[in-house]
Amino acid sequence: MPKRDFHLHDGKRGSAIAIRVTPRASNNKIAEVLSDGTVKIHLAAPPVDNEANEQLIAFLADVLSVAKSRIEIVAGMTGRDKLVSILDMDNDTVHQRILAHMD
Repeated sequence: MPKRDFHLHDGKRGSAIAIRVTPRASNNKIAEVLSDGTVKIHLAAPPVDNEANEQLIAFLADVLSVAKSRIEIVAGMTGRDKLVSILDMDNDTVHQRILAHMD
């Protein structure tokens, strides 16, 4: 039998960003990028019944110009600090679009 080199992966490619959410803000906005690279986001939604998470996904989809289905909260569903993955977008593009959207 010939030897084969297999490269296994889950078929998904993209980037991940660390986010710190401040709920119950006056409006949705990207407040700042912290020194460790964490993106601080203010959301108008309260942290009740998954509202803030849903609003975060919708807000990021708008900021990054991607479908909501391409964004997933992979860690921190119940906390302020979250890890969010964006499928089919590299880190540089994510970073540029976030910076372009800041006040």
